[in-house]
Amino acid sequence: MEIQSIKNRFGIIGNSPLLNHAISIAERVAGTSLTVLITGESGVGKEVFSHIIHQLGTRKHNPFIAVNCGAIPEGTIDSELFGHEKGSFTGAHDARKGYFETVNGGTIFLDEVGELPLGTQARLLRVLETGEYIRVGSSKTTKTDVRVVAATNVNLQDAVRTGKFREDLYYRLSTVPIYIPPLRERGEDIYLIFRKFCIDFAERMKMVPVKLTEEARQLILKYPWPGNVRQLKNVAEQVSILSVDKDISAQELIQIVPDITQNRLPVVKDHISEASGNMSEREILYKLIFDLKKDLNDLKQFVFEATQHGGGMAMPPQMERMEQPVFNGSSSYIQPVSTVPAVMPAQPANDEPSYVINAPNYDAHETIEESLSLADKEKELITKALKKHRNRRRDAAADLGISERTLYRKIKEYDLEK
Repeated sequence: MEIQSIKNRFGIIGNSPLLNHAISIAERVAGTSLTVLITGESGVGKEVFSHIIHQLGTRKHNPFIAVNCGAIPEGTIDSELFGHEKGSFTGAHDARKGYFETVNGGTIFLDEVGELPLGTQARLLRVLETGEYIRVGSSKTTKTDVRVVAATNVNLQDAVRTGKFREDLYYRLSTVPIYIPPLRERGEDIYLIFRKFCIDFAERMKMVPVKLTEEARQLILKYPWPGNVRQLKNVAEQVSILSVDKDISAQELIQIVPDITQNRLPVVKDHISEASGNMSEREILYKLIFDLKKDLNDLKQFVFEATQHGGGMAMPPQMERMEQPVFNGSSSYIQPVSTVPAVMPAQPANDEPSYVINAPNYDAHETIEESLSLADKEKELITKALKKHRNRRRDAAADLGISERTLYRKIKEYDLEK
């Protein structure tokens, strides 16, 4: 069956390549009995794809049921899915069939499968692997032949890493994965769907459908639509009811839906972040401090050599005026200060300009080797911050740009509690 025919049959609007790819996969897998995992954000229409898989498959004349796993309490989810025996728990006055028994031979759509408790996940895994399950309160094994189509709006791989979802169940469910793109990735489909919702609503309410000006159209195309198709339908109906004029301008659209001015432009990265790669802010700060202190040592060397020559040494042009950012030891920020003393022009013997530096006499020059240990620098900064704020740890933590909890840990680590 052609993709356009499937769209017409199931009321799907749009020509996005990502959407067409998802429909193509659903069509190809429909004729099999493979388990399918549909992923995508909330409101993108995952349940529609479960109907496509069921209706185009060999089980289309058998039962179909959609189960919202997140809406069933944890204490009753096993009973709902697998059934229970009479007296198996409080309130179980009669035996009850579960969904896997009532839909035998058909398809069960498990929406929000990531919300299943771990115990239920183990039961579901057994059904998928062997086709067997046990009712709650029973010891008898029951067979079932049900095709499972699951859907989730959460990242199951992250849930596996955090121990909230079984890894074996994840791989068993995702035999054939289908990704449904969010509305913001479907381009011009947004306007087509909006127009369809407006026309459908106008027919139901027996009114003239609204139209958007080009400026208003651009607004809805730039809006990120976090609620996807569900949110777009609400906005279309809201605009259809509240608009005064049937030709909606951008200004009127903003008045009705103020959030529509938000766009999906990319965030511009800070040039420091791009230059520093994977370096943390603390490492960048330390590197800057080391570079600056090296420059200061070089400057001290130059001043010393100038005084040893009786003040007649010419200053390099690049050092006539130099302002470098210097770390202020009493705080956690950097401020620019002048690091070169004032210079006085000397009377040259020729046309070449020279300068005399007004500086005190140095008896000896000492080069200080700076410690390059991050731990030492971190301890020094923490000590200075605590001294500045008179051991008020909350203020010191805010000044250092770290949490108060982290500061407590560092104080204990460096034995600064004295």
